[in-house]
Amino acid sequence: MKRNLIIVAIVVVLAGAGVAGYFYFSNDASVTVVPSATDGASLPIVDEIVPIPAAEAEETSATTISTNTPAPSPIARLARINEGPVAMGAVVVSKPATTSSSAMTTASYIERQSGNVYSYIINTGVRTRTSNKTVPGIQSAAWLPDASTAFVRYLSDENLSTINSYALRADGSDATPAGEQGFFLPQNLSDIAVSSTSILTLVSGVNGSIASISRTDGTQTKEIFTTPLSSLRVAFAGKSQYLAYTKPSAKLAGSAFIVDGAGRFSRVAGPLNGLVVKASPSGKWLLVSYANGGAMQMNLVNTATGESLPLPVATIADKCVWTADDSAIYCGIPVNPSPNFNYPDDWYQGAVSFSDRIWKIDVSGRYAQFVLDFSKERTGALDAEALAIDSLNTTLVFVNKKDGSLWSYGL
Repeated sequence: MKRNLIIVAIVVVLAGAGVAGYFYFSNDASVTVVPSATDGASLPIVDEIVPIPAAEAEETSATTISTNTPAPSPIARLARINEGPVAMGAVVVSKPATTSSSAMTTASYIERQSGNVYSYIINTGVRTRTSNKTVPGIQSAAWLPDASTAFVRYLSDENLSTINSYALRADGSDATPAGEQGFFLPQNLSDIAVSSTSILTLVSGVNGSIASISRTDGTQTKEIFTTPLSSLRVAFAGKSQYLAYTKPSAKLAGSAFIVDGAGRFSRVAGPLNGLVVKASPSGKWLLVSYANGGAMQMNLVNTATGESLPLPVATIADKCVWTADDSAIYCGIPVNPSPNFNYPDDWYQGAVSFSDRIWKIDVSGRYAQFVLDFSKERTGALDAEALAIDSLNTTLVFVNKKDGSLWSYGL
């Protein structure tokens, strides 16, 4: 009897060892170890090629592939698209999945030094140069929503006091190579805004400002308003009205106006020091930031009623972007900003830099939802500006003001 029990015990032990060995070896390839935030590893850079050791190269060149070969690493949710510096302004386009293809999200941007236009596929991490025309020294770019054209501004090589504005095609084809069918806009424009159908331009001087609108091909230009205000920013605020507000200064009280199709001005915010304003796509709402006693404040303003609603977080409105449906705003919110600076002037001039977190502001409920803390990632501190988001709200793209690099984050 004892002998039988001993035999049974040996069989059980051997069976257990066999099962343990099976799970150990069969699961070896499927386990992925993610480095911690403190292991010193760096984020992958687009187009970076990691060399394979010679021994590994010989093994992988064999005709028989091991079933334990690890799968390719997924694209990082937070990724550096370009080391920079890039021209201020990018556009993100998402194409929904169809029966014949999967969803695809692309970010288009311009390298500042070379003037080259690039397209970066978020899903795969593949970057492609799309423009044959080189326009060096581009400072800013305002894109059409479909990423076909960027309206760029740069200083003339001959006279650095002259601002040139050029419509740079970015969707080249065999029939129309990118960059070859562009056109110049008037020189020394003080501001440019674009929609899917129109270009809004502003010329300012000592005698005031003149705003004009034209089609996206530069034709059918017409004047829409004039004003004695000489330092303005302009933007679209819906289909039939425009936003105009005085350039921000911590020392001067600024105002924001809604301008209708007939050129009539209606004050909707101000006078407030350090005023910066972002209109929602429909024009129903304005995101208003300003300085109050050295601290930043931020409100939502209803353009129809003029009602101003305080928000629970604050930043400079230029560090925010509206979603296409007006439902939310994504912002880079500084962590513990110093009260001993003049906002927003010192930030624009580079005298102060922020360490941000990304927050989402729900418009209907006016509450803030935490999205991303850069200090928890392997990136170091980031100061987000020039935020862009796709129409499906899947991807956020922004520039790190500290070094001009371009980043993407999957929402």
